[in-house]
Amino acid sequence: MSLHAALGRFAALGTVLVATDYDGVLAPIVSDPAAAFPLPGSVAALTSLSGLPGVTVAVVSGRDRATLGRLSGVAAPIVTVGSHGAEWAEGFEAALGADLLQLRSTVLSALSAIADRFPGAAVEPKPLGGALHVRNVVDPAAGAQALQEARRGPAALPGVHATEGKAVLELTVLDASKGRALTVLREQVRADAVLYLGDDVTDEKAFAVLDAPRDVSIKVDSDPAVVTAARFRVDGPAEARSVFEELAALRRS
Repeated sequence: MSLHAALGRFAALGTVLVATDYDGVLAPIVSDPAAAFPLPGSVAALTSLSGLPGVTVAVVSGRDRATLGRLSGVAAPIVTVGSHGAEWAEGFEAALGADLLQLRSTVLSALSAIADRFPGAAVEPKPLGGALHVRNVVDPAAGAQALQEARRGPAALPGVHATEGKAVLELTVLDASKGRALTVLREQVRADAVLYLGDDVTDEKAFAVLDAPRDVSIKVDSDPAVVTAARFRVDGPAEARSVFEELAALRRS
């Protein structure tokens, strides 16, 4: 079945959930994470979808919800879930007690110490921990070494959960899963089917909970060598935007 045919079948169902990652799907990947703004028209396409009967739209991101909202401009009725599925409008899945806050501080200190020794590396603090970015490290071997030190160091601490990404390693003090978030959202809206777009390793957990033929999973990556559980592929954010636009048109008809 082609992606067009799958979208047509999906659009004809009564109640659907349309969900997507942010970075690499709505927003192009850039060297500075703080400057990752949506591709023009992407949020408008999602907003259009969210206004159609029987459609719930969600953005499920590794970003914390505050940063996600500030960068994306996404607003209700679109649902936002941050911190890789752990952060909802009502708060985090579990409370951050003094022990977890201390562990988060330890993680951030260790990541910062590693980044300081590798020019171009940067640490992005997050509510549940932090992310070590090495995309701007000039020497790829040095970037790989920085990530390896983080894996052997703070990532190995008891209670720390590591999530690999593209030139990034994120460490959190709560376990989180985009797959679990999608399952919760599906149950909340009683969706007949779910469509999800993602570009990174973290999105594979979301693809894993989707079932063919009704659910539609789309990997946003032009490299055919990248292994994925998704049923379909598109090249990048512009093509992802086209998926949202096509789906809205099919739903209206």
